[in-house]
Amino acid sequence: MPMETRTTIHDLLESARRTLRRVSASQAQRAYRRGAVLVDTRSEEQRRSQGLIPGARHHPLSVLEWRLDPTSRHRDPEVSLDDEVIIICAQGFSSSLAAARLKSLGFAQATDLIDGVEGWRAAGLPLLSQ
Repeated sequence: MPMETRTTIHDLLESARRTLRRVSASQAQRAYRRGAVLVDTRSEEQRRSQGLIPGARHHPLSVLEWRLDPTSRHRDPEVSLDDEVIIICAQGFSSSLAAARLKSLGFAQATDLIDGVEGWRAAGLPLLSQ
């Protein structure tokens, strides 16, 4: 019996990233100034310990699609399918998977922040205390 090929998390991540035009911290900050929506998916505890990105909306990964899908009754009314949406996590891994899922929901301009909040910090960009 032939062995079935299994998809690994590395395969999923690579596949997701092929659909994205990922952005650096400075590109994300410039995009925000032009009107892009920054969505921080980190937990409350992570935001408390690592700091907040000024202007970012907070929607945990567990409810992200429900908060952003315009057909959801739990949606964030400040986010539309036409927006450039930049997903942010701690290190830039789960954000890639999340941004790819948003693209499948119709967010054509969804992407994520390379290296997440760690990349933001490394670029010397501001983080606020919670």
